[in-house]
Amino acid sequence: MEPKLKDKRWKKEFEKPIYDKWKNEGAYKFTKSDKPTYSIDTPPPYVNTPIHIGQATTYVLMDMFARFKRMKGYNVLFPLGLDRNGLPIEMAAEKKFKISLCDMKREEFLEKCNLVLQEASAASTESFLRLGISFNSWEKGAGIGDVYHTDSPEYRALTQGTFIDLYNKGLIYEDERINNYCPGCRTTIADAEIEYAEIQSDFNEVIFTVKDTGEKIIIGTTRPELICSCGMVIFHPDDERYQHLDGKTALTPIYDKEVPIKAHPMASIEKGTGLVMMCSAGDTSDVRFFRDMNLELLISINQDGTMNENAGFLKGLKVKEARKKMIGELKEKKLLVKQTQTVHRTPLCERSKDQIEFISMKEYYLKQIDFKDQLLEIADALNFYASSSRQILIDWINSITIDWPISRRRYYATEVPLWYCKSCGEVIVPPKGRYYQPWKEKPPIQKCKCGSTEFRGDERVLDTWFDSSNTPLYILGYGRDEEFFKNAFPCTVRPQGKEIIRTWLYYTLLKAFLLTGKRAFKDVWVNYHIVDEKGYKMSKSKGNVIDPKEILDRFGAEPFRLWCAVEGNLDRTDFKCSFERIEGAGKTLVKLWNVARFVSMFPEPEGKIELTELDKLILSEMSNIVRYAKARYEKYDFHNPAIRIKHFIWETFASHYLELVKNRAYNENGDFSKEEQNGALYALHKCLDTLLILLSPVVPMITSSIYSALRGRDVHSEGFPKEEKEESAISITELTETNSALWKAKKDASLSLKAEIKKAVLPEGLKPAEGDIKLTHNIKSLEYGKALKIEL
Repeated sequence: MEPKLKDKRWKKEFEKPIYDKWKNEGAYKFTKSDKPTYSIDTPPPYVNTPIHIGQATTYVLMDMFARFKRMKGYNVLFPLGLDRNGLPIEMAAEKKFKISLCDMKREEFLEKCNLVLQEASAASTESFLRLGISFNSWEKGAGIGDVYHTDSPEYRALTQGTFIDLYNKGLIYEDERINNYCPGCRTTIADAEIEYAEIQSDFNEVIFTVKDTGEKIIIGTTRPELICSCGMVIFHPDDERYQHLDGKTALTPIYDKEVPIKAHPMASIEKGTGLVMMCSAGDTSDVRFFRDMNLELLISINQDGTMNENAGFLKGLKVKEARKKMIGELKEKKLLVKQTQTVHRTPLCERSKDQIEFISMKEYYLKQIDFKDQLLEIADALNFYASSSRQILIDWINSITIDWPISRRRYYATEVPLWYCKSCGEVIVPPKGRYYQPWKEKPPIQKCKCGSTEFRGDERVLDTWFDSSNTPLYILGYGRDEEFFKNAFPCTVRPQGKEIIRTWLYYTLLKAFLLTGKRAFKDVWVNYHIVDEKGYKMSKSKGNVIDPKEILDRFGAEPFRLWCAVEGNLDRTDFKCSFERIEGAGKTLVKLWNVARFVSMFPEPEGKIELTELDKLILSEMSNIVRYAKARYEKYDFHNPAIRIKHFIWETFASHYLELVKNRAYNENGDFSKEEQNGALYALHKCLDTLLILLSPVVPMITSSIYSALRGRDVHSEGFPKEEKEESAISITELTETNSALWKAKKDASLSLKAEIKKAVLPEGLKPAEGDIKLTHNIKSLEYGKALKIEL
């Protein structure tokens, strides 16, 4: 008998013709239909860097969601978005061309950004294609399901349209207040873009003077350069040492500025000397303190990170230089008591890693404080996978204390779509529908209501997250296809990393709620970090980074995809990745191919089929897995089904059932009736087909190759398998344990597995499988009893 599968093993080279065919034929193109829509809000990767192992893993798992839902009869919207917007592109241009945004004209800098994007390889798209990802399209366009770019006129028009809607609703306003400011990026940033690091610094104990009494008091600070901005000295209300100072006035060193001394719970009795100088913008707690105490702000740092005129003799110096000079001045005037090394929790820009300063600037804000209760209700209503991720979102919402500053002072991003009358200051808000660049084009009106014809375009851009939070709106046609949007919104699922729950997820939920009154998604699937074999985070400095391209070159996509499913347990914190683990997953594909080759030697049964109890048992076991996989796939869990399917292939099916029914399937000596032989053939083919369909979302290329060779059909056009209702009188545990014991007895006696067993006493429950067991193990005399006995 010749197998229909001619190749002896699966090779990675078989993958390319399959994914090329899918791409060229537009196999997964999205077309509107009467089917229910299942939409995936894919996270757009930046195009100027190759995809990393975390992105490869996430997209493979997303593809499993998409393929499973197609099997269930859904019209799956699974678009590819590419992020080409914002600060990362600007920083790439500055690094590549050794330039600074601040030293160039806007047009010239934008040209450099475009050069970076033009030279960015199509490596990301190519890797996704090789991974077998079933995106709706591989071509850029403006239609539903097409590839989209976040810097395209269509996408930016949507961003500006949402700004205009929110502005007209009174939810966006302009205000001058202290903001987080990154000197490296030269722009305002939101709280969600800040990370904290423990940084070593000097704790300086400095002498202040009490004006009323002349008493010298000592105050510790890590920011002596900000003494010029001191607005109050505080101590804890329970600190007995300083009760006599309450209500008095302190004179700051060097500047002799008068500041009040008051008791306040923000001070700590144990920390430093117990006295704290509160500066206008030393850190986030200072900012909140000045706001709460209604103190007048005195900002001493410019937007370029240098000290301004309020710093007096420090004017023009960078912050670190100013700190050094101030310490020198304090020493010279004998106002520095001592210095000690300390570790200070310091806010940093998550992108540039520069230390955050706090500067008063005029920016646009989107209201969020007023909607925290509603957002908490949304967080509670969302289906989180895994559920533990919900608390990250809840904690972030509870921590918010200010509205979202959404304007930025950069260039390569979506512009704030506003103009201002130079005469009366009237704000000109354009109609939605196209992409505006107010810094270089005229407003859509000829004359202001005051009669003036001179206007000034806003030169600011919008926060990248204001752009990124549009993704579910964009892919569902908000503002472009209102009928489809009405029927398809909210989006079905948002897959993403846990590290951007407080940014991408939160801002998306906020904007969608403010614009539509609804939650943006039904489900949120949060993947975790990919770590190395020892559990360490991957980093270039550690030399433990695994490049997806290298994986694809060495193993192909299918072993990696199976590893994603087997390793992807959301109940754990991290996914462990190594070449060895991926190679190990490949062994199961070899086993699947071998099993399929064996089954392909036999024709599908013709005529009457008589299922033995053994056939019923394997079909029942297969049915249990179908039921389990369906329930778990619905919960975005491909890990647990993959584990069970893997065990079924290796153990239950290949090692036991297949070995036991070989003789009946061949039936060369006529030991079985034609109907019994057909029973074996039916069960073999039925189990193989079911395995291939169950595994098709996980390993789509090998299953496609086998299924088309054996059945002449596309496995991805098949529906989800139905459960067989067969029940067997045989226990699977009793069968496998007995089977293994019979083989082990021969192995322990150094006999061939075909060697004769003179006599065996088997459990009574296995009597219905007597014919298959007796022939398989070459048993001459077979009896049944309670205890297993083997006589060789």
